[in-house]
Amino acid sequence: MINYLWFFLAALFEIGGCYAFWMWLRLGRSVWWLAPALLSLALFAALLTRVEASYAGRAYAAYGGIYIVSSLLWLACIERTRPLASDWLGAALCVLGASIVLFGPRFSQP
Repeated sequence: MINYLWFFLAALFEIGGCYAFWMWLRLGRSVWWLAPALLSLALFAALLTRVEASYAGRAYAAYGGIYIVSSLLWLACIERTRPLASDWLGAALCVLGASIVLFGPRFSQP
């Protein structure tokens, strides 16, 4: 379960960093928004290394599902836009897939 905490924290910093870039490029905010954006993205990368997984690629694949849920929460809380029921259904399927990738049975590989 600690993996999900690392994933959600990583997602918070990744989305925050990307949103700061969005504010600068798309909303015409100050170039100074790049400083917290870069710091946030560096923290995202560091947090993602905390996930217990044998391979980085597997951790990144599993993270994708959690990122989707986190993005919908960001949409609701920060951007004040209500996600649709279909958004949540898609996110639930992605989390299921992410859990299978991260915790599914491992068979010997040739």
